[in-house]
Amino acid sequence: MSDEQANLSNDDFTDAELEAFLEESLDPARASEIEQTARNSPGLLKRLAALNRRRDHGAHSLAGIWRRYQIGVPSREEMGQYLLGILDAERADYIKFRLECLKCPFTQSLLMELQQATDQASISRSRTHRDSIFQSGTQILSKNSD
Repeated sequence: MSDEQANLSNDDFTDAELEAFLEESLDPARASEIEQTARNSPGLLKRLAALNRRRDHGAHSLAGIWRRYQIGVPSREEMGQYLLGILDAERADYIKFRLECLKCPFTQSLLMELQQATDQASISRSRTHRDSIFQSGTQILSKNSD
């Protein structure tokens, strides 16, 4: 545990952060801080339990609704345009904000998924191109040997 984590207390976390922690949608670094602090803070454990009970009884915060229904998470199409650099500047800035400032796990996951798909497509195209060159070479060699 770092010195900074050791100095955190119950009051260092907002209800919105604690709700996101309970829903497992908080960025991993901040979630780790809450987990470490909760181990030594009965007050934080009580807050977490109260928020969990409130949520189980149907009370919802606006932030919780946004997280639960992934409001604001870009569509696959929009994220694809972001990756290609063809998304309008305002939306691109918003996605960058979600990725870098909010550290939204849903947006980060979508980005990684599309990057992996792009990498796989690139590898597939390279193999197809290589196979095409190989086929052409073998056809040329077979014609020359006839």
